[in-house]
Amino acid sequence: MSDEARVNVTRRGAVAELEIDFIARRNALSLDLRELMHDAMFDLQADPEVRCIVLTGAGGVFSAGGDIKSMDGLTPLAGRARLQRLHRLVRLLIEGETPVIAAVEGYAVGAGLSLAAACDVVVSAEDVVWSCAFNRLGLMPDMGSAWTLPARMGLGQAKRIMLTSERFTTAQAQAWGLVEEMTAKGDAKARAHAMADEIAERAPGAVAVTKAWLARGPLGLGQVLAAEADAQAMLFATDDFAEGRAAFAEKRDARFEGK
Repeated sequence: MSDEARVNVTRRGAVAELEIDFIARRNALSLDLRELMHDAMFDLQADPEVRCIVLTGAGGVFSAGGDIKSMDGLTPLAGRARLQRLHRLVRLLIEGETPVIAAVEGYAVGAGLSLAAACDVVVSAEDVVWSCAFNRLGLMPDMGSAWTLPARMGLGQAKRIMLTSERFTTAQAQAWGLVEEMTAKGDAKARAHAMADEIAERAPGAVAVTKAWLARGPLGLGQVLAAEADAQAMLFATDDFAEGRAAFAEKRDARFEGK
């Protein structure tokens, strides 16, 4: 059992795994762990050889939330600075060009739920305990969840889980739009990696542009069409588009190189 915060990064081909490892505290997001996660995620997002990232937790737990012990004596200014540092990680997850798949087991509570919601796709085991339990501590949901949860679940359902702090199941989370795929206990990581392999086979430029486009949030029709025209025009000129057309005509799998 790990008694200090760390992250474990492994690579398999074009897919990288970032594992949160603070098992002694059920992977609570301590200050040290947040910095380690940010630095590792920054490096992975900057690596052109990485085409998809799986974010998971050690010990059969995704994350049981924030590190409450580290909040003693927080002043408003210190609390603001603390969140601003954490927001660097949130921006990497949402705005970074490399897709991130959350593989969730055990618990996704409070900040753990917010962390999963900031990922592009959430794969969760059927027995995971979910809760947006911030107001049980007298706090509001953070880590961008006021942006991610309404976008995923709709405003009404997001309000419900934020205001009640009730626990809910993976089946409910999937029905509400927070979870994209449910697996048997212990199978979330394997399924997330299988999905990551599929994404890694696609044209990386097209994947990056699509993710960046969707991260802009709600836009008017004119803005959407203008952004679409600009992005698609760029992709028309890529070698990957030429390869995709050739593979389609030749009825074979495309071999994308990110060019």
